[in-house]
Amino acid sequence: MARREDGASVARTSTDDHAFETPKGTRRVPFRGSGDRDRFGRFTEWIARAMGTPWFLFGLTFFVIVWMLWNWAGPTSLQFDRADYGFTALTLVLSLQASYAAPLILLAQNRQDDRDRVQIEQDRRRSERNLADVEYLAREVVALRLALKEVVTKEVIRAELRTELRALLDERDTRDGERE
Repeated sequence: MARREDGASVARTSTDDHAFETPKGTRRVPFRGSGDRDRFGRFTEWIARAMGTPWFLFGLTFFVIVWMLWNWAGPTSLQFDRADYGFTALTLVLSLQASYAAPLILLAQNRQDDRDRVQIEQDRRRSERNLADVEYLAREVVALRLALKEVVTKEVIRAELRTELRALLDERDTRDGERE
């Protein structure tokens, strides 16, 4: 039991139990069929991939050869598509296969185009972030270079120490020269 703001008890429904476990926008809406559309899309991609293989072409060629041999050289009583009529049933079967194959392949290409579009958008955003990062780092490097110009280096300290040492030695020599 859950409590409302006014303190009244309210029974939870089963959809409330997993409402926060499902990412926003992916909840299944009854009778909408969003999962079926994706399943059909995956099916069309599978068909398009399968039709684009050499094995499909070999299988289709084997099927056509067996069909033609059976209906040309097979027993007359078992022939179902006579060669005398130009293999009409085979022509119809291949036309039907082609009429379904073309739209399925186009559907698969549309899904691929959608994925490519999303990928291009993600790449564009990533490139913009990378460009902003590079520009920021370039500004930081310039700031460091400017700050390093004001930093005292070892060579500058050594030169200053040598100058002071010479001045001290000269001063000592002049004092020693005055004492003599």
